[in-house]
Amino acid sequence: MNKKFTCFITGTDTEVGKTLISSALLHTLAQLNLRSAGMKPVAAGAFLRQNVWCNEDMDQLAAASNVKLPSTLTTPYLLQAAIAPHIASQLEGVTIDLAHIQTCYEQIHDQVDAVVVEGVGGFKVPLCDEYDTADLAQRLGLPVVLVVGLRLGCISQALLTAEAIARRGLVLAGWVANCVTPDMPYQEENIAALKQRLGAPLLGVVPKLASPCAADAAGYLDFSGLPGWPTSD
Repeated sequence: MNKKFTCFITGTDTEVGKTLISSALLHTLAQLNLRSAGMKPVAAGAFLRQNVWCNEDMDQLAAASNVKLPSTLTTPYLLQAAIAPHIASQLEGVTIDLAHIQTCYEQIHDQVDAVVVEGVGGFKVPLCDEYDTADLAQRLGLPVVLVVGLRLGCISQALLTAEAIARRGLVLAGWVANCVTPDMPYQEENIAALKQRLGAPLLGVVPKLASPCAADAAGYLDFSGLPGWPTSD
């Protein structure tokens, strides 16, 4: 491997499959025998399991990672309410600090060959009054993979997100079309329009899976075109 692989996963909206694609990416990296870990810096929506606060996205990323790290590193900010992070953090008296997130990321980076960082919601979800997830992505400075939830309106959402990524000086390294609406009319035409306009490689089209899992989703994806993708020396 030439160098460590890193990327930031964002989406056109919430509930478009960011965690599924992040997990598929981690699964693929593990298949290459690379020490890989997922990070969800901010997660909103927690439940108690054996007196420990947990989160479904955290669980999926941890299951797909082959390096087990403390959740205090992989998810430094776990908010209990499943609402916008800036509201949940205010209700819970939590201050989301980008410097702390970066420190956690660097500690993870030092222990693995690959880090996949998943954002929360869309690209510009507020984290507090001062900054949002776009600021977080900019601070980490990682190549961005965009998950496009295929449904009515996705073309505008994807293009606006791509513009926002570019304005932050970040590289849109690739995008994934994830079918969130079964039998979407003119799905192929929507994908073609995005391929023509996004200016980044399409990494794959994931159909609506009956039981979504990392391994199944990975079968529809090709990450080899991403910058820094592991290659044999």
